[in-house]
Amino acid sequence: MIFQAPLMVFGSSESADNGQLRLTTLRQVPKTTGRNGWRVVEEEVVWLPSETAIVIVDMWNKHWSWGATERVNVMAPRMNTVIDAARNRGVQIIHAPSDTMDFYKDHPARLWVLDVPAAEMREPIDRLDPPQPVDASDGGSDTGEEKGFKAWHRQHPAIEIKDGDAISDDGQEVYNILIHKGIQNLIYMGVHTNMCVLGRSFAIKVMVRQAFNVVLTRDLTDAMYNPFKPPYVSHEEGTRLIIAYIEKFWCPTIASDDLTTITRK
Repeated sequence: MIFQAPLMVFGSSESADNGQLRLTTLRQVPKTTGRNGWRVVEEEVVWLPSETAIVIVDMWNKHWSWGATERVNVMAPRMNTVIDAARNRGVQIIHAPSDTMDFYKDHPARLWVLDVPAAEMREPIDRLDPPQPVDASDGGSDTGEEKGFKAWHRQHPAIEIKDGDAISDDGQEVYNILIHKGIQNLIYMGVHTNMCVLGRSFAIKVMVRQAFNVVLTRDLTDAMYNPFKPPYVSHEEGTRLIIAYIEKFWCPTIASDDLTTITRK
């Protein structure tokens, strides 16, 4: 059976104004004429910042794969710039560095999350979940390490945590924040695209199934993929294949520039 990506309804019906988020999304849908294949669909959506959150996935200070650590070190400063711009426009920032909550146990951005009332999750939407296009069964390191150990203890220090931000690595807690603050739009960034960004309890698959509007920031993510495993392409191409997979089966993607540029009508 061919999967037909649903047409997602985004944001507010109001016209875009200063401060609102104008996002150019890319998704891929099956071609309906000619030879089988996928067609890229570009759409502009408008989201209210007050109804939007950025979820930063597992941007740890160190990874067991030095190749992964190296790429995060490059990505983190740019990510911080984008997050700061979005925060200044009223977007809720949720830092989700898994397995580091002990480090943040006394942080104000962690403590207020624990006081948010619990909300009952909706019945999950049934979604097709096809196999991914790259083989990361060896752990996905492109720098020679085998599946490793917990090398991290905090989020990358280049990513600032400021007043009003939230810290959580728990899907129920993140859901509580979203319901409590009336957030319906989620922007994901972080690592790794084929693992944590898709599969964590607070990540894309769960929140798509919970009927939130979800996008992935395609230039602020990275996959765990070893080019010596199928489909035997470069690491960069492996990441691109995962992003395309997400555009086909899970959610659209955006570029980070959309979050740093204010468009005036």
